[in-house]
Amino acid sequence: MPTYLDFEKPIAELESRVAELRALTRDDDSAVIGEEITKLEGKSAQLLVETYRALNPWQKTTVARHPDRPHCLDYIDQLIESFTPMAGDRYFSEDAAIMGGIGTFRGRSVVVIGHEKGHDTETRIKHNFGMARPEGYRKAVRLMDLTAGAYPGVGAEERGQAEAIARSTDRCLSLSVPMIALVIGEGGSGGAIAIASANRILMLEHSVYTVASPEAAASILWRDSTRAVDAATNMKITAQDLYELGVIDEIVSEPIGGAHRDKEGAVRRAGDAIAKSLAAFDKMSPDEVRKQRHDRFLAIGRGL
Repeated sequence: MPTYLDFEKPIAELESRVAELRALTRDDDSAVIGEEITKLEGKSAQLLVETYRALNPWQKTTVARHPDRPHCLDYIDQLIESFTPMAGDRYFSEDAAIMGGIGTFRGRSVVVIGHEKGHDTETRIKHNFGMARPEGYRKAVRLMDLTAGAYPGVGAEERGQAEAIARSTDRCLSLSVPMIALVIGEGGSGGAIAIASANRILMLEHSVYTVASPEAAASILWRDSTRAVDAATNMKITAQDLYELGVIDEIVSEPIGGAHRDKEGAVRRAGDAIAKSLAAFDKMSPDEVRKQRHDRFLAIGRGL
């Protein structure tokens, strides 16, 4: 059974009714039942389109958190050939919240890094619900160092979250190869920036990207986490808001009803968008690639 969100209750009722009628047709091939099923399916499909066309920021946040939404490993499994995962930061330990490795994407050799939340209790515990520790960001830096021309960095590492995130962000900005970031669900806090300071930032249509979760922001601003809906509305966290503000570069459309309703279709669309973004840098030199990334981030907010 699919998992329905609160605002999807009318859709759930229609789809449940369709399922009940389909069960009846096993014993009764009545044309009347068939016509009713067709009518209800059409009504459900139209309601789905209308509902997802008018989602508010909080509803988009709940869609981004949907338990059936494809995660990092789903994208890797479908898009990356000959993927070889790499573990450990060579300093402290492995952190499964950040997955990364090398492979091939549509004929290109690539390094892939992403946050993985897990799909069930066992995998969520394994991946720490996608909340990376310092060693996770240091692993990301180690993987970035595998790319041609990456800035090697200096100095000893200390096991501190702020330092690890800052070092990872700095390494992103210094890479001389194209870097494409894709927000697939709920990208939040400095941890997202740590592996998303890219040449181009893409967002799935119903994903969110924010400095803090709406609940955390509500607790800070109003000392009341129940005002998360107000926080989500005022923080400009949706793909549509961030595109207008120039924080992201492209919105990747999702299948009707969200990525969780058609995982393969969602991943395929994301792959096409990534390939298009990478191709834009084919004729750029390493210095030009690095300069474009620097200029991109320096320009944020200047035209508001």
